[in-house]
Amino acid sequence: MLSIRSWYWALFALLAASAHAAERIPVKVVVVAMYEIGAITGDQPGELQLWVEREKLDKVYPFPMGEYELRLNDRGLLAICTGGGVTNAATSIMALGLDVRFDLSKAYWLVAGIAGGDPLDVSLATAAWSRSVVDGDLLYEIDAREIPNEWPYGLLPLGAKKPNDKAEGWTVDTIDFPLNESLARWAYALTKDHPVPDSAGIADFRKQFQGYVNATRPPFVTMGESLSSSTYWHGEQLNRWANDWVRLQSGAARNFMMTNMEDSGTLTALRRLSRTGLVDLQRVLVLRTASNYTMPPPGQSAAWSTTAPYPEQGRPAIEAAYQVGNRVVQYLLNEWPTVSSKVPSAP
Repeated sequence: MLSIRSWYWALFALLAASAHAAERIPVKVVVVAMYEIGAITGDQPGELQLWVEREKLDKVYPFPMGEYELRLNDRGLLAICTGGGVTNAATSIMALGLDVRFDLSKAYWLVAGIAGGDPLDVSLATAAWSRSVVDGDLLYEIDAREIPNEWPYGLLPLGAKKPNDKAEGWTVDTIDFPLNESLARWAYALTKDHPVPDSAGIADFRKQFQGYVNATRPPFVTMGESLSSSTYWHGEQLNRWANDWVRLQSGAARNFMMTNMEDSGTLTALRRLSRTGLVDLQRVLVLRTASNYTMPPPGQSAAWSTTAPYPEQGRPAIEAAYQVGNRVVQYLLNEWPTVSSKVPSAP
């Protein structure tokens, strides 16, 4: 009987042989969206729809192992919508990476979606390029009613004895996912002066955040880290935890700006796919845009803020994710003879 390891490699060899047996479609850029509203085209847009409609992603590929069909255009731009949450993201990306119809070995990956934004750093519709993705699920947690008085919150690292302390015991290696920082800085340099559209709705909402300089600014492009968690968390104390957690797990120079429910799943799958050369982990970009704030404005409760409707249903952030992300996508497609073999970088 084959061992599990032997079975795995036999399966992988079979997939590889199948891929070589048929001509695979070379993909230049993969745009990763996380959710859609209703249909993929023709109605209220989620994260996928603007890409499909504006970039003429007219080639439809059934994707039974995913949540939505795949979309491709003649220029080599492929779009996937993973479905919401870490587990949907991980399984959808793994399914795409193993799909023998596509050659993803040189593809650039752009995660482009909306997020909760830290009002200490960003305003609504602000776009932030990540240098690192940090998982916010793999930890110890105790009920808020049982937190010791000397603890700032009831969340602490695996294997640690108190919050905001390095693990002394067991832990896992899928908490911090460093990205290609030089590529991220290149993307930021290319887009930092892009005029992110403002709107009356988000301008009116951000006035509530008096005393938060960045939260009251018109939207802009910046660099800041992505914290991924299956739990939709909210509030001033958890926002403090998020800032501490990102610095603890990824380094003192990192700065939490955006929270989401998928990126650690996406990066887990891409990291594993990269081990076999199916994808290149050095070609991954993560762009998140603020559809809401991660904590309430002064004078409001966390309970009110958690369930309050997104200003303008998050559409300014959806638009920003497309506009800012597409600046990078179009450069990569236009300069493919160069970037196919040499990854862009910034000083």
